[in-house]
Amino acid sequence: MAKRFVKASPPVEKITLAYWFIFKDNQLLVEDKGELASIPLLADISQLGNIIRQQYLGLWEEIHCYAVELEPAVGLPSQLRWTGLRQIYGLLPDVFFSLAGEAIQIVDWDRTHQFCGRCGTPTEYVGYEFAKKCPACGLSAYPRISPAVIVLIEHNHKVLLSRSPHFPKGMYSIQAGFVEPGENLEQAVEREIMEEVGIQVKEISYFGSQPWPFPNSLMIGFTAKYAGGDLTVDKTEIEEAAWYSADDLPSIPPPLSIARKLIDHFVEKQRKP
Repeated sequence: MAKRFVKASPPVEKITLAYWFIFKDNQLLVEDKGELASIPLLADISQLGNIIRQQYLGLWEEIHCYAVELEPAVGLPSQLRWTGLRQIYGLLPDVFFSLAGEAIQIVDWDRTHQFCGRCGTPTEYVGYEFAKKCPACGLSAYPRISPAVIVLIEHNHKVLLSRSPHFPKGMYSIQAGFVEPGENLEQAVEREIMEEVGIQVKEISYFGSQPWPFPNSLMIGFTAKYAGGDLTVDKTEIEEAAWYSADDLPSIPPPLSIARKLIDHFVEKQRKP
């Protein structure tokens, strides 16, 4: 049977071991394992500092998992260190990186919804789901999810890649942007492409999706084909854009991202006889 993570109710009995996704601000506590890293597996974390907030995530292979914000003690064990999620990208097993992404969003939701956004009353946990409810006016608050489209555009056996100013030096990726109120996903694709690179697209097809905790996105992937227009870069969001063949790609995002999965799919298709 494949290993899997399952949602579950918090344990009633005292736990013996648990995976602790521990955050200080937005820094994750990890254990160094040579060139890789792991999530601390401990029975008790009191020696690491004072718990500010704690949420139960579920079970990974019958082991409990928690998301915790900590006021850290002075001096951590030498094998533990704080790191950003982007920096640990590719060093944690995929399932634990995914859980860390969920954990940081749950901790942030807990931190930023202490009071009702409508009337200012302190909120209360619902208990059976990730939700907080105002006891005064009844407003419920759930963890925020921000849908974003990401699209690979093909034209004459080439793919459109672009550089954003915040990308690592030399790296290019495909076009992406957040869905705006009143839009469906296809409209968001068309608008984002026109705004960023000035072209029209056609044959928009769903590819897949991926939660992306930077800070709370759900990336919804599409493929599309060039339909017309001149390539015109919006200099506020994009530094440069150009068409690339499968055999002449620049530096692209790492394998875990849906951007890379879309690009790899394009390359594989181009190399088929």
